[in-house]
Amino acid sequence: MFGNFDINFLIFGIMPYAVLAVALVGTIARYERDPFTWKTSSSQLLRRKQLMWGSVLFHVGIIVLFFGHLIGLFTPVWVLDALGISYGFKQWVAVILGGVAGAAAFVGASMLLHRRLFDTRIRVNSSFADIAILAALWLQIVVGMGTIVLTLGHMDGSKMVQFMTWSQSVMGLQINAWLEVVDVHWLYKLHIFLGMVIVAAFPFTRLVHMLSVPIRYVTLRPGYQIVRSRRRRPLEERRRAHDARQGKPGPTVTTATPTPAE
Repeated sequence: MFGNFDINFLIFGIMPYAVLAVALVGTIARYERDPFTWKTSSSQLLRRKQLMWGSVLFHVGIIVLFFGHLIGLFTPVWVLDALGISYGFKQWVAVILGGVAGAAAFVGASMLLHRRLFDTRIRVNSSFADIAILAALWLQIVVGMGTIVLTLGHMDGSKMVQFMTWSQSVMGLQINAWLEVVDVHWLYKLHIFLGMVIVAAFPFTRLVHMLSVPIRYVTLRPGYQIVRSRRRRPLEERRRAHDARQGKPGPTVTTATPTPAE
């Protein structure tokens, strides 16, 4: 029954839709169930060394790469033709911009990952998800830099058009979109696969802080303030105790009644 089954169909034809569903449903569920976890859990107080440079380089590089991929992959080919932008020129822009941003992101991610792994206090205060997602991003950057080397061998933009067609075909729900990338180099395939894994993990890691705009507290709950308590008793138990206290009459004080003067 599975004699003609192609793993490429599963990864590049089916997996993108599963990833998008997990990312969308997971993000909504986390916001509704655990909105207070939409944060980065900064470790600056534990150790500032390496954090500033690493964070700046990583975030600047990764933001440029994100929007570069977003614009590069989802701009329709006919727009390039209408504007008279050659595929080769766009390829050179992608290589130069991606190379500089990728180098910055690589240095920043390396500094942050080293800090997470080899600083004892930060390692203890880091969850598995914190380290795993940072390691996955570091690996994705390394693979992405490797694809630049491959791209230098065909600067006519043909591969770029293939990836653009695949991305837009997936979003257009075309079942045969996977055929566009079936014959590309395995390093490109690994880059796409890792990207989908990171998107699927997005709602369950610190990456979700990208969407942590406090809309609910600005628009729906004006005047509310988030306070971090040091109390160890569960919130619900403290609420019940407070309600019980409020329901009891206050202490009575007996005072002497003055007698009228004779």
